[in-house]
Amino acid sequence: MPIDYRIDRDRRRVIATVTGTLVRDELFAYQRDVWSRTDLAGYDQIVDMSAVAGIDAPVPSGPVMQELAALAAGMDDPARPTRFAIVAPGDLAFGMGRMYATYRGQNPKSTREVRVFRTMEEARAWLEDAGDRGDERA
Repeated sequence: MPIDYRIDRDRRRVIATVTGTLVRDELFAYQRDVWSRTDLAGYDQIVDMSAVAGIDAPVPSGPVMQELAALAAGMDDPARPTRFAIVAPGDLAFGMGRMYATYRGQNPKSTREVRVFRTMEEARAWLEDAGDRGDERA
C-alpha cells in the first residue's frame, strides 16, 4: 500500500505519506480505515504526495474526487472543526488536491478545512497557525 501514516498525538495530527502509484482503492481504504478510528476525532491531517510516482486513472477525475470528498465529509465530527493540508509539489497532484478541496468545501457535512501546498514547510506553518481557527491548539 503506497499510503503510510503515523500519528502525532502531541500535535493531534495524522501525517500520511503517499509513495509509488496512487490508486483509487488504496485512497478510499485509507480514508475509511484511518478516519473511522474514534481516537483520531478532532485530529488535523497532512497528506504528503511528494513521493508520488504516478496517479492511476480514474483517481484524478472529478467524479472520484467528489465521491471521496463526500465519504470524508460524512466521517467528519461536526463538533470538532479540523484542518487538512495536502502537500503536492507536482502539477497533477496539486490539481487533484485543489479539486478535492473544492468538493470538500461545497459539502454541507464537511467540518474540515482543506488547503493544498507545494511544500511541507508551508503546510506545517498553516496547521500550526491556530489564530486562523480561533482555538488554542498548537
